[in-house]
Amino acid sequence: MLIFPSPRWNICTQRNLGKDIYCFVISDDQQWLPKLIEGEPGASKLIKFMQRIKTDHVCAFFTTSDDLGMKVATALSHFTANLPSPASGGGSEGSGGKVKPSGSTLPNQPFFFGRAKELATIADAISPESRTWGVLIDGPGGIGKTALAIKAAHVAPKELFERKIFITAKVRDLTPAGEKPLPDFSRDNYFSMLNELALELGEEGIVRLKPDERANALKIAMAGKKILIVFDNLETLHEDERTRLFQFLSRLPEGNKAIVTSRRRTDVDARIVRLDRLEHDEAMQLLDKLATNNLRLDRATVKERDELYEVTHGNPLFIRWIVGQLGREGSHCRTIADAIAFVVKAPKDNDPLEYIFGDLLQTFTESETKVLAALTHFTQPAKLTWIAQMTGLAERAAETALEDLTDRSILIADMESNTFYLPPLAGQFIKSRRPEAVDKTGNALCDQVYALAMQYGGYDNHEGFRKLDAEWHLLAAALPRLLQGDNDRLQVVCNQFVQFFEFTGRWDECLWLNEQAEACAIPAEDNENAGWRAYSAGTTYVRRNQSSEVRSCAARADEHWKESHPRNKAAALLLCGTGFQLQKDYHAAIATYREVLEIFRSISPESTDVSAALNSLASAEHANKDYPAAERDYREALRIARKVNYQEGVATYIGNLAVLALDREQWLEAETLAREALMLAEKVGRQQLIAGNCHYIANALLRQAHPAEQRPSALTEAATLAHRAVEIRTRLCAPDLPEAQQLLAEIEKTIALVV
Repeated sequence: MLIFPSPRWNICTQRNLGKDIYCFVISDDQQWLPKLIEGEPGASKLIKFMQRIKTDHVCAFFTTSDDLGMKVATALSHFTANLPSPASGGGSEGSGGKVKPSGSTLPNQPFFFGRAKELATIADAISPESRTWGVLIDGPGGIGKTALAIKAAHVAPKELFERKIFITAKVRDLTPAGEKPLPDFSRDNYFSMLNELALELGEEGIVRLKPDERANALKIAMAGKKILIVFDNLETLHEDERTRLFQFLSRLPEGNKAIVTSRRRTDVDARIVRLDRLEHDEAMQLLDKLATNNLRLDRATVKERDELYEVTHGNPLFIRWIVGQLGREGSHCRTIADAIAFVVKAPKDNDPLEYIFGDLLQTFTESETKVLAALTHFTQPAKLTWIAQMTGLAERAAETALEDLTDRSILIADMESNTFYLPPLAGQFIKSRRPEAVDKTGNALCDQVYALAMQYGGYDNHEGFRKLDAEWHLLAAALPRLLQGDNDRLQVVCNQFVQFFEFTGRWDECLWLNEQAEACAIPAEDNENAGWRAYSAGTTYVRRNQSSEVRSCAARADEHWKESHPRNKAAALLLCGTGFQLQKDYHAAIATYREVLEIFRSISPESTDVSAALNSLASAEHANKDYPAAERDYREALRIARKVNYQEGVATYIGNLAVLALDREQWLEAETLAREALMLAEKVGRQQLIAGNCHYIANALLRQAHPAEQRPSALTEAATLAHRAVEIRTRLCAPDLPEAQQLLAEIEKTIALVV
């Protein structure tokens, strides 16, 4: 083979040997070279010589040194491909009669579930049409990166890849019995991985070259071939070695592709697949397969399997490890609950959290440790501003730490909303290994939420409630820690949040917090607040029509307040009367409400409490079909609410009068009242009131006998309002949702008949 120009080289054509001569000539596009040789002795001779070479021999034209290397590699590939095989009796100077390896060295994969979207992405990335060298699969430890890479390589078409080669840098493996080293299979540095690839290709000579010469020799050896390489667990390599390997991959000859897995996210010239947990259905398929060889798992209930999925956050390695504890020799785990509990006290040599995250612990900077500690308190994505405030870091410094952790597949980030999420497994690990940092950020979180509660909570701070609603995930993160802290502080926060929960319809959260806070108040001998927590829980049960629970809460409140002042006694009675009403014992309810009314009037003749008691009395009279009495007391409640500027009460009582008009079949009056109530409810912002009044207007519009020309538009408006009522009540899990759905169906049926 000859490379031109060179005025001093001669050619032996070897035509008598019947072999081609491959000539590599610098492209005419390289204008500098002719200028260098212009006027030199023999220049014209050289030009004539080059013309003869181009005519008589196989020529390729190159522009750069890298381009020359690729052209030489391609020519070598074509040359060796045309050599006679040993089976035909021919020899080969290039191969020494040795057969090159073929086939696949991919590990066996007995089963694989899910990941259809990711498999499609990888298939596209390793197709001939893709201009990248392949795909990088990244994600946290144990999430299934290696399994996905092997599956994608197995299903890659054979016509695209004559060889499929698997090379791993993994140095240890996790089994149910503990960690096991992998000394026989791991290639844990850049050159050992290149050596392994060379040996897989049958290029033993490459491993004897100087280290810095091996990458280029491999590139030449791969030219003209169709090889799919899986490089596994590259996070084990040092950063500079990973960089060199990616540089090698970026220069793979055409026809060759690679699939790489790593916990560390890297900007590379390849398609990137961010791997997250298994979907629920995929995890259940995995458990079904594992259950074929594990009787204890086979006996597990659907609920237990769901719990396993939630605890492991869909991490397949963690799922398999926990299942592996069931019935294992030396293990005392007989149920999934036993195995889950064992995680907390797992020995160091068999700790799945240590295996998945332990090698990362020493790599965290001080800022990274702080933001990780802060994120352990959240079960939902957390805003950057929250993390910065909890850690005391400047927002830019916090963002840098969070982005670096995201690049290492420890966090899940949504860059558009600037939120970050720490998966539960990683959170549990950080809590156990960095408890001081977790405590410090937890205290800062409580301080932050306490300040928000004092600023935006309270009785009728409706604009403030909107602020709290926007920060709900921050509030929710602090509540468990507040329950473990000072009782006085906890009770202040609960009092500030009572109306906020009403405003947003967060019934589950309201029940949980108040019942837990009631339990905290009892050992602190805080009977006043214990009673209010029971009362608040009871009013939430009212929203759900759970009469037994309402009366139980009323009894607890009364017990806590047996030495308290009259207003508390009246509040407990009011809750008791509501329980009677839910049980449809209207006479008992009316009698109880009248007793409550007398107590409140003895304290103040006209107050918010009096208006609320009158409204309760009217609602019982309404349910008992004593419409005149109900209207009288609703209107008196409304008069007092307006006088004391109780805006939420005004909106509520006008809406109740609209319902009374509906029951009396006074459709136009009902519509008028409900529209006024809706306007006020929108200002207040309470979702339950908005849904109710939308429902009342829609009902009134449906029942009215509009003129024919007005009927379609009235029904259209009714359908719109009914839809809104259904949407809000669905979101609030309201017990009157079926009623709203039934009205919507009736309106839609009527519209179909009219059309």
